[in-house]
Amino acid sequence: MAEVIGVSLRTIQLYEVKDANIPIKNLTKIANYFEVSIAELYMYEVNENGEAYINEKVLSKKGNKIYTIGQKKKLIMAPLLFQEEQKEYLTNHLNQSFLEELPQIGFVMDYLDDGAYMAFEILGDGMNDGTIDAVPNKAIVLGKEMENEAFESVEAGTNETSAVIVCGNRILCKNIISYNKEKDSIICHNLNELPEYKDFELPMKDVLKVFKIVKKQID
Repeated sequence: MAEVIGVSLRTIQLYEVKDANIPIKNLTKIANYFEVSIAELYMYEVNENGEAYINEKVLSKKGNKIYTIGQKKKLIMAPLLFQEEQKEYLTNHLNQSFLEELPQIGFVMDYLDDGAYMAFEILGDGMNDGTIDAVPNKAIVLGKEMENEAFESVEAGTNETSAVIVCGNRILCKNIISYNKEKDSIICHNLNELPEYKDFELPMKDVLKVFKIVKKQID
């Protein structure tokens, strides 16, 4: 299996430890190797550790399946949009059939707010400053779709938000540092300090959806 996944035997041994931090792309390869879903991988892991999981109910909310793992954690399955599919998504973001055909990916969470969740493969290095907060090119992030009222805290300058911003012609990953209610626009900030990455104002009329980043996975 190590050869199939492209890692060392020692790495496989580390993956076998409970609550191991396995990169999502490798987790997908492992699931494909055993011909099961990522959710089933978590089910088998938990069962082998003696916890009652298989009888837990599976919740389905706004297109996401949510599994209870043990007593405290949740496994959420979300549609994953790879870089190569971004252009097609822009014309099909309201097409339920298109969304259902996207691959599903799992994130283990301590807590989940109600809402619609989607995962994105990030394109570009505007949010890569080399720190722990960086969201580099090809990172996989889980985003919760933001409602309009969620921008009120950003407007007050108390809640800078890392987000995936779906525009009519592109998908961005930026920090939203302020919201102007009168102009109905947001200020987008890059973590990367290179001169080509500058803050800019984005009218909300050009925005289709905004997803607040709640978790990320980096290879």
